[in-house]
Amino acid sequence: MPVGVTGIFVYLEPENEVNGMSVGVAYTLTLRCQIENRPGMLGRLTTLIGEVGGDIGAIDIVRAERNFLVRDITVRVQDEQHGEQLVAAINTLQNIKVLQVSDRVLLTHLGGKLTTQSRVPLKTRDDLSLAYTPGVARVCRAIADDPEKVYSLTWKGNSVAVVSDGSAILGLGNLGPEAAMPVMEGKAILFKELANIDAVPICLRSQDPDIIVQTVEQIAPSFGGINLEDIAAPNCFIVEGRLEESLDLPVMHDDQHGTAVVVLAALRNALRLVGKALSDVRVVINGVGAAGTAIIRTLLEAGVGEITAVDRFGILVEGDDARQTPMQRIIASLTNRERRRGDLAVALRGADVFIGVSRGNILTTDHVRSMSADPIVFALANPIPEGDPDMLRQYARVVATGRSDQPNQINNVLSFPGIFRGALDVNARRITSAMRLAAAEALANAVPIEEMNEDYIVPSVFNRQIVPAIAHAVAQAAIADGVARRNHLPGD
Repeated sequence: MPVGVTGIFVYLEPENEVNGMSVGVAYTLTLRCQIENRPGMLGRLTTLIGEVGGDIGAIDIVRAERNFLVRDITVRVQDEQHGEQLVAAINTLQNIKVLQVSDRVLLTHLGGKLTTQSRVPLKTRDDLSLAYTPGVARVCRAIADDPEKVYSLTWKGNSVAVVSDGSAILGLGNLGPEAAMPVMEGKAILFKELANIDAVPICLRSQDPDIIVQTVEQIAPSFGGINLEDIAAPNCFIVEGRLEESLDLPVMHDDQHGTAVVVLAALRNALRLVGKALSDVRVVINGVGAAGTAIIRTLLEAGVGEITAVDRFGILVEGDDARQTPMQRIIASLTNRERRRGDLAVALRGADVFIGVSRGNILTTDHVRSMSADPIVFALANPIPEGDPDMLRQYARVVATGRSDQPNQINNVLSFPGIFRGALDVNARRITSAMRLAAAEALANAVPIEEMNEDYIVPSVFNRQIVPAIAHAVAQAAIADGVARRNHLPGD
């Protein structure tokens, strides 16, 4: 790699602080430096790194020669630009130069994060005859005679296609299908590690909803479920809706429903802490895109008292069709029964809950102080929440964000592995609202009531009891809803 810092940095759980900022492994560089071999040179280098704001983690000797030493120095920095500044500063030192910069994130992704592995041996002619020809012909005929056997005789029953068009990648925007691959590979890893589901990243060139739908319909026979990911609104609504109608498989746009399930679970527990009932509260949702729309519909299905939806133009009011998208017209018809008009400040007066899925730094102290007693604030914009978490905690009873360096992280990884695990366990034909509500209830119950507090309303993503609990609840709901091909749980 040439000298310099390249690639995209993403936020991970912080390990330390640099100049008062949380810094994680995603901002860690290994600098290979050639240093003149005489006393004091290493001290000059480490002093400069500290002055520029780098945090040294390790120093290793690569090789030693008579006139110079080559050392690898691991340094945590604030971001990509800070890393470039550090390299430039080191290269101003006499008799010291940076030979190479290694980015730990890029190194982790070299060659991709996935591979395939056979479940059967292939070492002898006998193995070959069983796994492939001629033995495989009998399996083909068995499936042709009874298509349902594809679930037991192939990997279909435990596989999910993770499909994206790259139009809404993380918080980065429309970067295209190739740039979506690292995220989809990561999603596949989460499926495997958390729920033992085989997932395949499929990134499509076209962003035309008709082509996306047709393509997924054509590949659907190979998979037991379809997880739509990072597809921008409004196309995500169109694609999901049409696939739900045309496919006899569970289909879910995770950015919508995975997020909504976790928000509902967190809200249930937050309301338990403040002693309010879901049916009695008024919730303000700021941001009426994919996630906001799904949150609104999920909360209404769960029986929330009232919702006020706000977009960048203000409160959504039924009848204001000129500025509303087709989906926003539907949302306007379901919300704001009191027909409030105005901006976010108007919406928040007297509200019990704020849920933001919009943009950072829009909440003020006056906003939160205008809410009802014991306000609940979920500021979920990433990487910068709608309000500074420290400020919010001064005025709100319960605060949640989407960040891993703050308490109460709302992250859809808490929901989608268990939802698909449960759907696949009973060969569900689709994912119903009852299945999603069951997932939210199971997730909420994963936090014992005696342990629950203002900083602990959702469990850790590393709690290995979450997926089985959600899967069991989802599978039971699928059976009750009549969408399960198998009317018993595995092991029953």
